[in-house]
Amino acid sequence: MAETFYSFSHGVKSTTAMYLDLINIKKQSEELHSTNNELQARLEKMNELTTENDRLRELLNFKLQTKMSLTSAQVIGRDLVIDHNTITIDKGTQDGVKSGQAVITTGGVLGYIFKPEPFTAHVMLITDRYAVVDGIVQRTRARGIVEGKSQKGCSLKYVERTEDVKEGDLVVTGGLDNIFPKGFPVAVVESVERKTFSVSLKVDLRPVVDPYKVEEVFVVVDAAKEDFGEKYAPVGATPTSGGTAAGSTVTTPSDVKPVVAPLEPSAAESHAKTPTEEKPHTVKPTAEKPRPAKTPAPVSTPVKTSPSDSTPATPDEEMTP
Repeated sequence: MAETFYSFSHGVKSTTAMYLDLINIKKQSEELHSTNNELQARLEKMNELTTENDRLRELLNFKLQTKMSLTSAQVIGRDLVIDHNTITIDKGTQDGVKSGQAVITTGGVLGYIFKPEPFTAHVMLITDRYAVVDGIVQRTRARGIVEGKSQKGCSLKYVERTEDVKEGDLVVTGGLDNIFPKGFPVAVVESVERKTFSVSLKVDLRPVVDPYKVEEVFVVVDAAKEDFGEKYAPVGATPTSGGTAAGSTVTTPSDVKPVVAPLEPSAAESHAKTPTEEKPHTVKPTAEKPRPAKTPAPVSTPVKTSPSDSTPATPDEEMTP
């Protein structure tokens, strides 16, 4: 009986102890889970701060290295209307923002100001159907107008049919009117179509900057005629002046093989011969044909007479034939 009671009490104690251990384990698990969530939130915050720090450092370096006059701004709103592609920034006329000023990022062109307000401004993106930007194909220097087409694409208009444009070519700004800096990236060529009865090419573009992922931008107050042609030139391309396109192959004097053309002998050299080359010149007598003798025409010659033999002629004699 005692043994039965002991075994029963021992089982109750072990069960109670196990239950208490499970409660403690559950409590510790909840604490560890809470600590893990807190550390995960801190890690995500640190990653966000690191990303923002890198982004802001890139913006600062870009502003310090350029001679343009820039105003930094942050994106605070986006237009959800399908017909228009615009964003809103936190800088306005109170900060010197004016209509028509270019808006760029460190990676490329974003758009330009079209509706400034005292403390905010609306930016028309290059993908908007009313947006136009002067563009140049970097490789061949073919000019055209970048026009918005859809929310994720645009097109290059008025490019002559004879121009060399290929898929993957980079389109940069032309720098007209000193609104955008020259040679700044705009878009990449996605497709090129040559229609039979069209004088221009149909070129579809993809913007280099995704406007829906931009958080900080620059408003170009003064482009200062800066040229980014050398910075964004393709690898291996030598920037030249005078019409040579960036990226085109330039033939150097070392690549040219000399072509030796046969020289024509001069008149003096053609007549001058060495003694070994001279041959004896023999003259063969030829029988001349007899020519008919010409009868000379009668010529009257005056007869000279001495003064003693000459008698003056009378007038009658002079008149006689």
